[in-house]
Amino acid sequence: MNALSIEGLSVDLPTGADRSRAVHCLDLEVPRGEVLCVVGESGSGKSVVAQAVMGLLPKSLPVTAGRILLAGRDLLKATREEIRSARSAHMAMIFQEPMTALNPVMACGAQIDEVLRRHTALGSQERRKRVLRMLEQVGLDDPGRIHASYPHQLSGGQRQRIMIAMALILKPALLIADEPTTALDVTTQAQILKLIRDLQREQGTGVLFITHDFGVVAEIADRVAVLRQGECVEAGPVAQVLQAPRHEYTRMLIESVPSVIPAPERQGVSDEVVLRFEGLTKTYEQGGWWRRRAPVRAVHEVSIELRRGETVGIVGESGSGKSTLARCAVRLIEPTAGRILLHGHDVGEPSPAAVREMRRSIQIVFQDPYRSLNPRRTVGDSIIEGPMYFGVSRAEAVARARELMVLVSLDPEALERYPHEFSGGQRQRICIARALAMQPEVLIADEAVSALDVSVQKQVLELLADIRERLRLVVLFITHDLRVAAQVCDRVGVMHRGQLVEFGPAAQVLGAPRHDYTRALIEAAPGRNWDFSLIR
Repeated sequence: MNALSIEGLSVDLPTGADRSRAVHCLDLEVPRGEVLCVVGESGSGKSVVAQAVMGLLPKSLPVTAGRILLAGRDLLKATREEIRSARSAHMAMIFQEPMTALNPVMACGAQIDEVLRRHTALGSQERRKRVLRMLEQVGLDDPGRIHASYPHQLSGGQRQRIMIAMALILKPALLIADEPTTALDVTTQAQILKLIRDLQREQGTGVLFITHDFGVVAEIADRVAVLRQGECVEAGPVAQVLQAPRHEYTRMLIESVPSVIPAPERQGVSDEVVLRFEGLTKTYEQGGWWRRRAPVRAVHEVSIELRRGETVGIVGESGSGKSTLARCAVRLIEPTAGRILLHGHDVGEPSPAAVREMRRSIQIVFQDPYRSLNPRRTVGDSIIEGPMYFGVSRAEAVARARELMVLVSLDPEALERYPHEFSGGQRQRICIARALAMQPEVLIADEAVSALDVSVQKQVLELLADIRERLRLVVLFITHDLRVAAQVCDRVGVMHRGQLVEFGPAAQVLGAPRHDYTRALIEAAPGRNWDFSLIR
Protein backbone atom coordinates (compact mmCIF):
# COMPACT_ATOMS: atom_id res chain seq x y z
CA MET A 1 0.00 0.00 0.00
CA ASN A 2 1.20 3.51 -0.79
CA ALA A 3 1.80 5.96 2.01
CA LEU A 4 1.20 8.74 -0.53
CA SER A 5 -0.24 8.89 -4.04
CA ILE A 6 -0.27 12.10 -6.08
CA GLU A 7 -2.46 11.96 -9.19
CA GLY A 8 -2.50 14.66 -11.87
CA LEU A 9 -1.56 17.45 -9.45
CA SER A 10 -1.49 20.97 -10.93
CA VAL A 11 -0.66 24.13 -8.98
CA ASP A 12 -0.94 27.55 -10.64
CA LEU A 13 1.54 30.39 -10.27
CA PRO A 14 0.54 34.05 -9.81
CA THR A 15 0.03 36.24 -12.86
CA GLY A 16 3.31 37.62 -14.18
CA ALA A 17 5.45 34.62 -13.19
CA ASP A 18 7.88 33.07 -15.69
CA ARG A 19 5.40 30.24 -16.36
CA SER A 20 1.73 29.55 -15.68
CA ARG A 21 2.06 26.53 -13.36
CA ALA A 22 4.39 25.61 -10.51
CA VAL A 23 3.38 21.94 -10.90
CA HIS A 24 1.68 20.44 -13.95
CA CYS A 25 -0.15 17.08 -14.11
CA LEU A 26 2.22 15.44 -11.64
CA ASP A 27 1.94 11.75 -10.71
CA LEU A 28 4.03 10.37 -7.83
CA GLU A 29 3.80 7.37 -5.52
CA VAL A 30 5.55 6.82 -2.18
CA PRO A 31 5.10 3.19 -1.03
CA ARG A 32 5.30 2.44 2.68
CA GLY A 33 8.81 1.43 3.68
CA GLU A 34 10.48 3.12 0.69
CA VAL A 35 12.33 6.38 0.05
CA LEU A 36 11.40 8.42 -3.03
CA CYS A 37 13.91 11.18 -3.77
CA VAL A 38 12.59 14.14 -5.75
CA VAL A 39 15.38 16.07 -7.49
CA GLY A 40 15.54 19.10 -9.75
CA GLU A 41 16.77 22.66 -9.89
CA SER A 42 15.36 25.57 -7.91
CA GLY A 43 11.94 26.40 -9.34
CA SER A 44 11.28 22.84 -10.49
CA GLY A 45 8.36 22.52 -8.06
CA LYS A 46 9.91 20.19 -5.45
CA SER A 47 9.01 22.23 -2.39
CA VAL A 48 5.60 23.17 -3.86
CA VAL A 49 4.75 19.46 -3.93
CA ALA A 50 5.76 19.07 -0.28
CA GLN A 51 3.75 22.11 0.79
CA ALA A 52 0.72 20.93 -1.18
CA VAL A 53 0.78 17.58 0.63
CA MET A 54 1.09 19.26 4.03
CA GLY A 55 -1.61 21.83 3.26
CA LEU A 56 0.86 24.70 3.59
CA LEU A 57 0.49 26.32 0.16
CA PRO A 58 -0.22 30.08 0.23
CA LYS A 59 -3.40 31.33 -1.41
CA SER A 60 -1.32 32.70 -4.28
CA LEU A 61 -0.53 29.09 -5.31
CA PRO A 62 -3.93 27.42 -5.78
CA VAL A 63 -4.28 23.71 -6.55
CA THR A 64 -6.31 23.58 -9.77
CA ALA A 65 -6.41 19.85 -10.52
CA GLY A 66 -5.52 16.41 -9.21
CA ARG A 67 -5.69 14.39 -6.01
CA ILE A 68 -3.33 13.89 -3.06
CA LEU A 69 -4.13 10.58 -1.40
CA LEU A 70 -2.75 9.88 2.08
CA ALA A 71 -3.48 6.25 2.90
CA GLY A 72 -6.28 6.42 0.30
CA ARG A 73 -7.85 9.68 1.58
CA ASP A 74 -7.87 12.79 -0.64
CA LEU A 75 -6.25 15.60 1.34
CA LEU A 76 -7.48 18.21 -1.14
CA LYS A 77 -11.07 17.50 -0.04
CA ALA A 78 -10.26 17.52 3.68
CA THR A 79 -11.23 20.40 5.96
CA ARG A 80 -8.61 22.56 7.64
CA GLU A 81 -9.26 20.77 10.92
CA GLU A 82 -8.84 17.38 9.27
CA ILE A 83 -5.55 18.48 7.69
CA ARG A 84 -4.35 19.77 11.06
CA SER A 85 -5.21 16.44 12.69
CA ALA A 86 -3.38 14.54 9.93
CA ARG A 87 -0.16 16.45 10.53
CA SER A 88 2.22 14.61 12.86
CA ALA A 89 -0.29 11.79 13.39
CA HIS A 90 -0.30 10.57 9.76
CA MET A 91 2.24 12.75 7.99
CA ALA A 92 5.13 14.90 9.14
CA MET A 93 7.75 17.17 7.63
CA ILE A 94 11.41 17.96 8.30
CA PHE A 95 12.40 21.40 7.02
CA GLN A 96 15.75 22.50 5.62
CA GLU A 97 16.68 24.95 8.36
CA PRO A 98 15.79 23.71 11.86
CA MET A 99 16.74 26.99 13.53
CA THR A 100 13.92 28.79 11.74
CA ALA A 101 11.50 25.85 12.07
CA LEU A 102 11.93 25.49 15.84
CA ASN A 103 10.46 27.95 18.36
CA PRO A 104 13.45 29.83 19.86
CA VAL A 105 11.67 30.54 23.18
CA MET A 106 10.53 26.97 23.91
CA ALA A 107 12.73 24.19 25.26
CA CYS A 108 13.25 21.41 22.72
CA GLY A 109 11.56 18.81 24.90
CA ALA A 110 8.48 21.02 25.25
CA GLN A 111 8.24 21.38 21.46
CA ILE A 112 8.23 17.61 20.98
CA ASP A 113 5.82 17.22 23.90
CA GLU A 114 3.41 19.64 22.19
CA VAL A 115 2.87 17.07 19.41
CA LEU A 116 1.83 14.45 21.97
CA ARG A 117 -0.39 16.91 23.87
CA ARG A 118 -2.31 17.84 20.74
CA HIS A 119 -2.68 14.39 19.25
CA THR A 120 -2.85 11.95 22.20
CA ALA A 121 -4.55 11.61 25.59
CA LEU A 122 -1.32 10.68 27.41
CA GLY A 123 -0.52 12.18 30.80
CA SER A 124 2.46 14.42 31.38
CA GLN A 125 4.69 11.71 32.90
CA GLU A 126 4.05 9.26 30.05
CA ARG A 127 4.61 11.99 27.47
CA ARG A 128 7.95 12.87 29.06
CA LYS A 129 9.03 9.21 28.97
CA ARG A 130 8.14 8.96 25.29
CA VAL A 131 9.96 12.18 24.45
CA LEU A 132 13.12 11.05 26.26
CA ARG A 133 12.93 7.66 24.56
CA MET A 134 12.57 9.35 21.17
CA LEU A 135 15.58 11.58 21.87
CA GLU A 136 17.59 8.43 22.53
CA GLN A 137 16.30 6.86 19.31
CA VAL A 138 17.55 9.78 17.22
CA GLY A 139 21.01 9.38 18.73
CA LEU A 140 21.15 12.36 21.10
CA ASP A 141 23.37 11.85 24.12
CA ASP A 142 22.15 13.01 27.53
CA PRO A 143 18.42 13.21 26.63
CA GLY A 144 17.59 14.95 29.91
CA ARG A 145 19.89 17.87 29.09
CA ILE A 146 18.66 18.06 25.49
CA HIS A 147 15.04 18.00 26.73
CA ALA A 148 15.67 21.14 28.76
CA SER A 149 17.85 22.90 26.15
CA TYR A 150 16.74 25.68 23.81
CA PRO A 151 17.47 25.49 20.05
CA HIS A 152 20.28 28.05 20.17
CA GLN A 153 22.12 25.90 22.73
CA LEU A 154 22.44 22.98 20.29
CA SER A 155 24.49 22.38 17.15
CA GLY A 156 22.95 22.25 13.67
CA GLY A 157 23.06 18.45 13.65
CA GLN A 158 21.42 18.25 17.08
CA ARG A 159 18.67 20.67 16.03
CA GLN A 160 17.98 18.58 12.94
CA ARG A 161 17.69 15.47 15.16
CA ILE A 162 15.14 17.35 17.28
CA MET A 163 13.12 18.02 14.12
CA ILE A 164 13.30 14.32 13.20
CA ALA A 165 12.22 13.30 16.71
CA MET A 166 9.27 15.69 16.51
CA ALA A 167 8.30 14.36 13.08
CA LEU A 168 8.50 10.66 13.95
CA ILE A 169 7.27 10.49 17.54
CA LEU A 170 3.75 9.53 16.41
CA LYS A 171 5.07 7.08 13.78
CA PRO A 172 3.41 8.74 10.77
CA ALA A 173 2.80 6.79 7.58
CA LEU A 174 4.51 9.55 5.55
CA LEU A 175 7.64 11.58 6.26
CA ILE A 176 8.52 14.52 4.01
CA ALA A 177 12.14 15.70 4.23
CA ASP A 178 12.75 18.98 2.38
CA GLU A 179 16.52 19.43 1.91
CA PRO A 180 17.20 18.35 5.53
CA THR A 181 20.98 17.95 5.13
CA THR A 182 21.95 20.78 2.75
CA ALA A 183 23.69 22.98 5.33
CA LEU A 184 25.27 20.14 7.34
CA ASP A 185 28.88 18.97 7.17
CA VAL A 186 29.59 15.53 5.73
CA THR A 187 29.87 13.61 9.00
CA THR A 188 26.68 15.10 10.47
CA GLN A 189 24.98 14.60 7.10
CA ALA A 190 25.96 10.93 7.08
CA GLN A 191 24.57 10.49 10.60
CA ILE A 192 21.26 12.18 9.71
CA LEU A 193 20.84 10.13 6.53
CA LYS A 194 21.53 6.88 8.39
CA LEU A 195 19.13 7.93 11.14
CA ILE A 196 16.30 8.66 8.68
CA ARG A 197 16.95 5.38 6.86
CA ASP A 198 17.06 3.31 10.08
CA LEU A 199 13.92 4.87 11.57
CA GLN A 200 12.10 4.60 8.26
CA ARG A 201 12.88 0.89 8.02
CA GLU A 202 12.03 0.29 11.67
CA GLN A 203 8.66 2.07 11.49
CA GLY A 204 7.75 1.22 7.88
CA THR A 205 7.37 4.89 7.03
CA GLY A 206 7.21 6.12 3.43
CA VAL A 207 9.68 8.97 2.84
CA LEU A 208 9.40 11.76 0.28
CA PHE A 209 12.96 13.13 0.30
CA ILE A 210 13.58 16.41 -1.55
CA THR A 211 17.19 17.23 -2.42
CA HIS A 212 19.50 18.62 -5.08
CA ASP A 213 22.49 16.55 -3.89
CA PHE A 214 23.00 13.47 -6.04
CA GLY A 215 25.39 12.03 -3.47
CA VAL A 216 22.47 12.00 -1.02
CA VAL A 217 20.24 10.43 -3.69
CA ALA A 218 22.76 7.63 -4.24
CA GLU A 219 23.00 7.09 -0.48
CA ILE A 220 19.36 6.96 0.57
CA ALA A 221 16.92 6.57 -2.35
CA ASP A 222 14.97 3.50 -3.44
CA ARG A 223 13.39 5.39 -6.31
CA VAL A 224 14.03 8.78 -7.93
CA ALA A 225 11.74 11.31 -9.62
CA VAL A 226 13.30 14.16 -11.62
CA LEU A 227 11.27 17.39 -11.83
CA ARG A 228 11.77 20.17 -14.36
CA GLN A 229 9.58 23.28 -14.34
CA GLY A 230 6.84 21.44 -12.49
CA GLU A 231 6.78 18.29 -14.64
CA CYS A 232 8.23 14.86 -13.91
CA VAL A 233 10.58 14.14 -16.81
CA GLU A 234 11.98 10.85 -15.49
CA ALA A 235 11.27 8.41 -12.67
CA GLY A 236 12.47 4.95 -11.73
CA PRO A 237 14.71 2.88 -9.44
CA VAL A 238 17.78 4.77 -8.21
CA ALA A 239 20.29 2.59 -10.06
CA GLN A 240 18.44 3.02 -13.35
CA VAL A 241 18.08 6.79 -13.12
CA LEU A 242 21.65 7.45 -11.94
CA GLN A 243 23.47 4.90 -14.08
CA ALA A 244 21.40 5.02 -17.28
CA PRO A 245 19.47 8.32 -17.36
CA ARG A 246 17.13 8.55 -20.33
CA HIS A 247 16.13 12.21 -20.32
CA GLU A 248 18.63 14.88 -21.41
CA TYR A 249 17.73 17.04 -18.38
CA THR A 250 18.61 14.19 -16.00
CA ARG A 251 21.88 13.68 -17.84
CA MET A 252 22.64 17.40 -17.58
CA LEU A 253 22.08 17.34 -13.81
CA ILE A 254 24.29 14.28 -13.36
CA GLU A 255 27.01 15.74 -15.59
CA SER A 256 27.05 18.79 -13.28
CA VAL A 257 27.98 16.69 -10.22
CA PRO A 258 31.69 17.19 -9.42
CA SER A 259 33.77 14.05 -9.71
CA VAL A 260 35.16 12.57 -6.50
CA ILE A 261 38.47 12.02 -8.30
CA PRO A 262 40.74 15.06 -7.75
CA ALA A 263 41.50 17.13 -10.84
CA PRO A 264 45.04 16.90 -12.29
CA GLU A 265 47.50 19.33 -10.76
CA ARG A 266 47.47 22.63 -12.64
CA GLN A 267 50.67 24.02 -14.07
CA GLY A 268 51.77 27.61 -13.92
CA VAL A 269 50.83 28.53 -10.35
CA SER A 270 53.15 31.35 -9.33
CA ASP A 271 55.68 31.02 -6.52
CA GLU A 272 54.77 34.52 -5.34
CA VAL A 273 53.26 34.33 -1.85
CA VAL A 274 50.42 36.86 -1.58
CA LEU A 275 48.87 35.90 1.77
CA ARG A 276 50.47 34.06 4.68
CA PHE A 277 49.05 32.88 8.02
CA GLU A 278 51.72 32.45 10.69
CA GLY A 279 50.65 30.65 13.86
CA LEU A 280 47.15 32.12 13.61
CA THR A 281 45.15 31.52 16.77
CA LYS A 282 41.67 32.58 17.84
CA THR A 283 40.52 31.73 21.37
CA TYR A 284 37.09 32.51 22.82
CA GLU A 285 36.75 33.00 26.56
CA GLN A 286 33.63 31.47 28.11
CA GLY A 287 31.57 32.52 31.10
CA GLY A 288 31.93 35.66 33.18
CA TRP A 289 33.52 36.74 36.43
CA TRP A 290 30.97 34.67 38.34
CA ARG A 291 31.68 31.44 36.46
CA ARG A 292 34.87 30.78 34.56
CA ARG A 293 34.89 28.02 31.94
CA ALA A 294 37.69 26.58 29.84
CA PRO A 295 38.41 28.76 26.78
CA VAL A 296 37.53 27.43 23.32
CA ARG A 297 40.31 27.37 20.73
CA ALA A 298 38.43 28.02 17.49
CA VAL A 299 41.70 28.23 15.52
CA HIS A 300 45.04 27.09 16.93
CA GLU A 301 48.44 27.90 15.41
CA VAL A 302 47.48 27.60 11.75
CA SER A 303 50.23 28.40 9.25
CA ILE A 304 49.52 28.47 5.48
CA GLU A 305 50.96 30.24 2.44
CA LEU A 306 48.67 31.22 -0.46
CA ARG A 307 50.33 31.85 -3.83
CA ARG A 308 49.18 34.03 -6.70
CA GLY A 309 46.81 32.27 -9.09
CA GLU A 310 46.00 29.25 -6.90
CA THR A 311 42.91 28.03 -5.08
CA VAL A 312 43.47 26.72 -1.56
CA GLY A 313 40.61 24.76 -0.05
CA ILE A 314 39.83 24.42 3.65
CA VAL A 315 37.57 21.52 4.59
CA GLY A 316 36.28 20.13 7.87
CA GLU A 317 33.19 19.72 10.01
CA SER A 318 31.08 22.52 11.45
CA GLY A 319 32.99 24.00 14.36
CA SER A 320 36.38 22.99 12.96
CA GLY A 321 37.43 26.64 12.58
CA LYS A 322 37.10 27.09 8.79
CA SER A 323 34.93 30.20 8.85
CA THR A 324 36.77 31.64 11.85
CA LEU A 325 39.98 31.47 9.80
CA ALA A 326 38.27 33.33 6.94
CA ARG A 327 36.83 35.99 9.23
CA CYS A 328 40.21 36.56 10.83
CA ALA A 329 41.72 37.03 7.37
CA VAL A 330 39.37 39.94 6.59
CA ARG A 331 39.49 41.31 10.16
CA LEU A 332 35.79 40.71 10.82
CA ILE A 333 37.08 39.20 14.04
CA GLU A 334 40.46 39.81 15.62
CA PRO A 335 42.88 36.88 16.04
CA THR A 336 44.18 36.18 19.54
CA ALA A 337 47.72 35.42 18.38
CA GLY A 338 49.75 34.93 15.23
CA ARG A 339 50.10 37.08 12.13
CA ILE A 340 48.33 37.53 8.79
CA LEU A 341 50.77 38.85 6.19
CA LEU A 342 49.67 40.42 2.90
CA HIS A 343 52.77 40.73 0.69
CA GLY A 344 54.82 40.49 3.87
CA HIS A 345 52.98 43.28 5.69
CA ASP A 346 51.07 42.41 8.85
CA VAL A 347 47.37 43.23 8.31
CA GLY A 348 46.89 43.02 12.06
CA GLU A 349 48.75 46.32 12.54
CA PRO A 350 46.55 48.96 14.16
CA SER A 351 47.47 51.50 11.47
CA PRO A 352 44.28 52.81 9.74
CA ALA A 353 46.13 52.88 6.41
CA ALA A 354 47.07 49.18 6.75
CA VAL A 355 43.50 48.21 7.61
CA ARG A 356 42.15 50.30 4.71
CA GLU A 357 44.49 48.61 2.21
CA MET A 358 43.60 45.19 3.60
CA ARG A 359 39.87 45.91 3.14
CA ARG A 360 40.49 46.62 -0.52
CA SER A 361 42.86 43.71 -1.18
CA ILE A 362 40.98 40.89 0.57
CA GLN A 363 37.30 40.37 -0.25
CA ILE A 364 34.88 37.67 0.91
CA VAL A 365 31.82 35.98 -0.62
CA PHE A 366 29.48 34.44 1.96
CA GLN A 367 27.25 31.36 1.81
CA ASP A 368 23.86 33.09 1.67
CA PRO A 369 23.78 35.75 -1.06
CA TYR A 370 20.30 36.95 -0.11
CA ARG A 371 21.41 37.91 3.40
CA SER A 372 24.64 39.40 2.01
CA LEU A 373 22.82 41.95 -0.15
CA ASN A 374 20.78 44.88 1.13
CA PRO A 375 17.19 44.12 0.03
CA ARG A 376 16.35 47.85 -0.11
CA ARG A 377 19.17 48.78 -2.49
CA THR A 378 19.54 47.94 -6.15
CA VAL A 379 22.32 45.49 -6.92
CA GLY A 380 24.08 48.28 -8.83
CA ASP A 381 24.23 50.44 -5.70
CA SER A 382 25.59 47.48 -3.74
CA ILE A 383 28.36 46.87 -6.27
CA ILE A 384 29.51 50.51 -6.58
CA GLU A 385 29.42 51.25 -2.84
CA GLY A 386 32.90 49.85 -2.13
CA PRO A 387 34.81 51.53 -4.96
CA MET A 388 33.15 54.88 -4.21
CA TYR A 389 34.19 54.58 -0.57
CA PHE A 390 37.78 54.30 -1.80
CA GLY A 391 37.54 57.45 -3.90
CA VAL A 392 36.37 56.15 -7.29
CA SER A 393 33.90 58.48 -9.02
CA ARG A 394 30.33 57.28 -9.44
CA ALA A 395 30.61 57.27 -13.23
CA GLU A 396 33.76 55.15 -13.13
CA ALA A 397 32.27 52.82 -10.50
CA VAL A 398 29.12 52.30 -12.60
CA ALA A 399 31.20 51.60 -15.70
CA ARG A 400 33.22 49.03 -13.75
CA ALA A 401 30.01 47.47 -12.38
CA ARG A 402 28.67 47.05 -15.91
CA GLU A 403 31.90 45.34 -16.98
CA LEU A 404 31.72 43.02 -13.97
CA MET A 405 28.11 42.06 -14.72
CA VAL A 406 29.28 40.89 -18.14
CA LEU A 407 32.20 39.06 -16.51
CA VAL A 408 29.81 37.09 -14.24
CA SER A 409 27.45 36.41 -17.19
CA LEU A 410 24.64 38.76 -16.18
CA ASP A 411 22.92 41.54 -18.13
CA PRO A 412 24.37 44.97 -17.20
CA GLU A 413 20.83 46.40 -17.44
CA ALA A 414 19.97 44.31 -14.37
CA LEU A 415 21.97 46.71 -12.17
CA GLU A 416 18.74 48.63 -11.56
CA ARG A 417 16.96 45.57 -10.14
CA TYR A 418 16.68 44.47 -6.50
CA PRO A 419 18.06 41.23 -4.96
CA HIS A 420 14.66 39.53 -4.68
CA GLU A 421 14.28 39.76 -8.46
CA PHE A 422 17.13 37.28 -9.02
CA SER A 423 17.56 33.55 -8.50
CA GLY A 424 19.95 32.20 -5.86
CA GLY A 425 22.67 31.50 -8.42
CA GLN A 426 22.32 34.96 -9.93
CA ARG A 427 22.52 36.60 -6.49
CA GLN A 428 25.74 34.70 -5.80
CA ARG A 429 27.16 35.99 -9.10
CA ILE A 430 26.24 39.51 -7.99
CA CYS A 431 28.07 38.98 -4.69
CA ILE A 432 31.14 37.85 -6.65
CA ALA A 433 30.88 40.94 -8.86
CA ARG A 434 30.62 43.14 -5.77
CA ALA A 435 33.77 41.55 -4.31
CA LEU A 436 35.67 41.96 -7.61
CA ALA A 437 34.66 45.62 -7.85
CA MET A 438 37.33 46.31 -5.25
CA GLN A 439 39.98 44.76 -7.55
CA PRO A 440 41.20 42.48 -4.75
CA GLU A 441 44.21 40.19 -4.78
CA VAL A 442 42.60 37.62 -2.48
CA LEU A 443 39.04 36.31 -2.81
CA ILE A 444 37.63 34.25 0.05
CA ALA A 445 34.64 32.02 -0.78
CA ASP A 446 33.03 30.85 2.47
CA GLU A 447 30.68 27.97 1.54
CA ALA A 448 29.75 30.07 -1.49
CA VAL A 449 28.16 27.22 -3.49
CA SER A 450 26.85 24.84 -0.80
CA ALA A 451 23.19 25.88 -1.11
CA LEU A 452 23.08 26.00 -4.93
CA ASP A 453 21.65 23.44 -7.37
CA VAL A 454 24.26 21.22 -8.98
CA SER A 455 23.89 22.88 -12.39
CA VAL A 456 24.10 26.41 -10.92
CA GLN A 457 26.94 25.27 -8.66
CA LYS A 458 28.88 24.08 -11.70
CA GLN A 459 28.39 27.44 -13.41
CA VAL A 460 29.56 29.42 -10.35
CA LEU A 461 32.60 27.16 -9.88
CA GLU A 462 33.54 27.58 -13.55
CA LEU A 463 33.08 31.35 -13.12
CA LEU A 464 35.41 31.41 -10.09
CA ALA A 465 38.04 29.39 -11.97
CA ASP A 466 37.79 31.70 -14.99
CA ILE A 467 38.09 34.82 -12.83
CA ARG A 468 41.08 33.35 -10.98
CA GLU A 469 42.86 32.73 -14.31
CA ARG A 470 42.02 36.12 -15.81
CA LEU A 471 42.81 38.24 -12.77
CA ARG A 472 45.51 36.00 -11.21
CA LEU A 473 43.67 36.00 -7.90
CA VAL A 474 44.37 33.97 -4.81
CA VAL A 475 41.19 32.08 -3.85
CA LEU A 476 40.69 30.71 -0.33
CA PHE A 477 37.82 28.26 -0.81
CA ILE A 478 36.01 27.05 2.30
CA THR A 479 33.65 24.11 1.83
CA HIS A 480 32.29 20.94 3.42
CA ASP A 481 31.72 19.33 0.00
CA LEU A 482 34.72 17.12 -0.75
CA ARG A 483 33.64 16.64 -4.38
CA VAL A 484 33.79 20.40 -4.93
CA ALA A 485 37.15 20.63 -3.17
CA ALA A 486 38.53 17.81 -5.34
CA GLN A 487 37.68 19.69 -8.54
CA VAL A 488 38.46 23.33 -7.82
CA CYS A 489 41.32 23.34 -5.31
CA ASP A 490 45.04 23.14 -6.07
CA ARG A 491 45.89 22.48 -2.43
CA VAL A 492 43.63 21.41 0.43
CA GLY A 493 43.88 21.89 4.17
CA VAL A 494 41.85 19.79 6.61
CA MET A 495 40.83 21.41 9.88
CA HIS A 496 39.74 19.55 13.00
CA ARG A 497 38.92 21.28 16.28
CA GLY A 498 40.76 24.40 15.24
CA GLN A 499 43.94 22.67 14.07
CA LEU A 500 45.23 22.09 10.56
CA VAL A 501 45.71 18.31 10.66
CA GLU A 502 46.65 17.81 6.99
CA PHE A 503 47.71 20.08 4.15
CA GLY A 504 48.98 19.43 0.65
CA PRO A 505 48.06 18.99 -3.02
CA ALA A 506 44.38 18.10 -3.50
CA ALA A 507 45.25 14.82 -5.25
CA GLN A 508 47.36 13.75 -2.28
CA VAL A 509 45.07 14.87 0.55
CA LEU A 510 41.83 13.61 -0.99
CA GLY A 511 43.29 10.71 -3.00
CA ALA A 512 45.73 9.29 -0.45
CA PRO A 513 44.92 10.86 2.95
CA ARG A 514 47.42 10.34 5.75
CA HIS A 515 45.41 11.54 8.75
CA ASP A 516 42.65 9.45 10.32
CA TYR A 517 40.31 12.44 10.44
CA THR A 518 40.71 13.11 6.71
CA ARG A 519 39.93 9.47 6.01
CA ALA A 520 36.84 9.70 8.25
CA LEU A 521 35.60 12.76 6.30
CA ILE A 522 36.02 10.97 2.98
CA GLU A 523 34.26 7.87 4.30
CA ALA A 524 31.32 10.00 5.49
CA ALA A 525 30.78 11.75 2.14
CA PRO A 526 27.36 10.72 0.72
CA GLY A 527 27.54 8.67 -2.46
CA ARG A 528 31.31 8.31 -2.05
CA ASN A 529 31.24 5.00 -3.94
CA TRP A 530 29.52 6.60 -6.94
CA ASP A 531 31.70 8.36 -9.49
CA PHE A 532 29.14 10.24 -11.56
CA SER A 533 31.80 11.08 -14.15
CA LEU A 534 31.71 7.44 -15.29
CA ILE A 535 28.08 7.92 -16.37
CA ARG A 536 28.93 10.76 -18.76
